[in-house]
Amino acid sequence: MAKKGKKIVAAQQKVDADRKYDISEGIDTALQARFAGFDESVDIAVRLGVDPRHADQMVRGSVVLPHGTGKEIKILVFAKGEKEKEALDAGADFVGNDELIEDIKNGWFGFDKAVATPDMMGAVGKIGKLLGPRGLMPNAKTGTVTFDVARAVNDLKAGKIDFRVDKAGIVHAPLGKASFGTEKLQDNMLALLRMLVAMKPATSKGAYMRSLAVSTSMGAGVRLDPLLVKDAVK
Repeated sequence: MAKKGKKIVAAQQKVDADRKYDISEGIDTALQARFAGFDESVDIAVRLGVDPRHADQMVRGSVVLPHGTGKEIKILVFAKGEKEKEALDAGADFVGNDELIEDIKNGWFGFDKAVATPDMMGAVGKIGKLLGPRGLMPNAKTGTVTFDVARAVNDLKAGKIDFRVDKAGIVHAPLGKASFGTEKLQDNMLALLRMLVAMKPATSKGAYMRSLAVSTSMGAGVRLDPLLVKDAVK
């Protein structure tokens, strides 16, 4: 078994593994337990009481984090005519149609998010096997297939994130950067959790938020108390 480094051990010692924290103290503890020499990302994992094998229990959506993600993203918009200008005016980094599709076919992926107008989806669908595995395929459920391209671009620039429950029933999502501090990270977390609660499937039975953990990208995980989180979300 590989030996843990001193910094990792020291970080883990700052977290009580047998305790479940409230949101504020949990975030604060996660921040204290970081040790990397860069501004680490802060992430949350939420295990939901759903069975994603059933279509009616698939939880998937998006939310605009109040304080953004702390990450500068490059946005590509597939559009034609007036919608190209609308996307450029909104701040999209790459706008076009057939030429962009050809660039992607040739291996170019110099963007972080993609938006498409509905009339472009026939062409975009042809490169779905290239975009899908990278999480870049526009999707109506996350608001990235729309004629309102300006709003889509503005939301993404403002810190809109997509989330989707995985096969184990867990939603993984970014909350921002460690430099945000506890208060801003808490605001972002509550925005995400409230959206998850609003999307609870009618067929989900029993406790919905089964367990939660917050951590920095290199730091130790901190468990949150689902009951205290439930009260905070209300």
